[in-house]
Amino acid sequence: MKKYIIFFLLIYGIGAWVAAQDKQLSALFNFNAFYNNEAQRPYVETYLSFDAWSMNFVRSDDGKYRATAEIVLLARQGDSVVYVKKYDLNSPAIDDTTQTDFNFLDLQRFYLNNGLYSLELSVRDKASQQEAVVVRQPVSIYFGKKEPVMSRPQLMATAKKTVTQNVLSRSGYDMEPYLSDFVPEEITQLNIYYEIYNINREVGGKPFLTYAFIEDQATGRRAGNTQHVARHQSAGLVPVFTVLDIKQLPSGSYNLVVEVHDKDNEKLLYQKLPFYRSNPQINMRDSLAPVVGTFAADITDENQLNYFLDALYPIASDAERAAIKDMIRRPALEEKQVFFYNFWLSRHELQAKERWEEYRGWLAYVDQAYSFPNTPGYRTDRGRVYLQYGPPDYIRDEKNFVSALKLGAGTQNDMRREDGTITAINPAGGHYVESQGHIYYLPYQLWRYNKLDKDDANRVFLFWDEFRNGFYKLLVSNARGEVTDPLWERRLSQQQLGEYVVGEVGEQFNRGH
Repeated sequence: MKKYIIFFLLIYGIGAWVAAQDKQLSALFNFNAFYNNEAQRPYVETYLSFDAWSMNFVRSDDGKYRATAEIVLLARQGDSVVYVKKYDLNSPAIDDTTQTDFNFLDLQRFYLNNGLYSLELSVRDKASQQEAVVVRQPVSIYFGKKEPVMSRPQLMATAKKTVTQNVLSRSGYDMEPYLSDFVPEEITQLNIYYEIYNINREVGGKPFLTYAFIEDQATGRRAGNTQHVARHQSAGLVPVFTVLDIKQLPSGSYNLVVEVHDKDNEKLLYQKLPFYRSNPQINMRDSLAPVVGTFAADITDENQLNYFLDALYPIASDAERAAIKDMIRRPALEEKQVFFYNFWLSRHELQAKERWEEYRGWLAYVDQAYSFPNTPGYRTDRGRVYLQYGPPDYIRDEKNFVSALKLGAGTQNDMRREDGTITAINPAGGHYVESQGHIYYLPYQLWRYNKLDKDDANRVFLFWDEFRNGFYKLLVSNARGEVTDPLWERRLSQQQLGEYVVGEVGEQFNRGH
């Protein structure tokens, strides 16, 4: 139950002047779930870390400068909101605006029952004119009251014994979460924390063992010589803090594996946490051996390889994106070849070269079709969707779509006047719009995929040209994990439609054509 996200607020095209003085808000968001034995209820912890340099600081009455983030955190279960909190988060005070080389952390805890949820986070810099960034993530929570279970392992940036109880205190330690799954070379050890529940019901009063080690994601083989084994006494709650030395771990994609064994060494529980390690100082000769003679070794122009690596953005994990960003800043041809080869091998073991060649063809197309000034095609929303899901099965492209406003189209009180004007009243109350019988939509493209992997049939993506400058952004989709907005058609119709009124484009979206 862990997510790593970087927010970059970008304003394109004719809207650029609005945020000319604004900075790009950068933050890391992560969360985990635990169980409170006393309350006998699961709870969620959320962690939000802001880069101070990415925020706008404002002078306060005391003469010091502070940045403030407006945060809305909520959890949905189906159509119901089961938890919501809206609050402002202030940065530490500084004496001048050049002292912004620091991060500041927000930690929240709240109870949720076992079940499936959608966790939604909205973040906005209050001193910025940019819109809030909204992130949605599905969450599955299950902690039994009797059977043994463990939380997901969590990396910690720092851990020290608690002197005075505070929000970071847990099991006798003050632990600051490490929010990224990218581990750079300056980090030489992994600080790992997790909790085991109800193990006493499985092993009785007998002791048990915990293991922690690292495995290669592509092969499943154990990486390096690091393993930590510890013996514990059984209890209803057993907190585990472990350290693994990774100084000699070379660059690559790995899983941190933690296991629980009984006294006879039979495995009872386990969890995996993926991460990417960047460690260019370690001799990579052994890692290079399988790359020799492959399509990755054939790419010897480092600038071209940097381009190919960056173009993996639409299909890379958050840790891989962070690793790519780190690699392309410096000369490291061999390390990049190894990463590039393993990237495709881990996804398509038997057809790595063929899948890369297919992707390369798609990349050439999106860069030709969707590039925008200062934005390559693969960094646009249409390019990202094309590369992530492949060519759509159907595209509807409308530049000046006009539809007649239908009487009673989703409202209860539509009226036609003698002059032909239609008044559409929002059935939930609020504003109404008057039109001469037509709705004028901003330019849009509707893409349909007949079937997406691990999703239902008839998945639709609707992109809009908000500023009529040729830069299309994703407005709404019914694909799993993509952006949703119940008022999307009202925005597309330039507020001509009432709230929650389904117009003709909404019907197109529902049909998929």
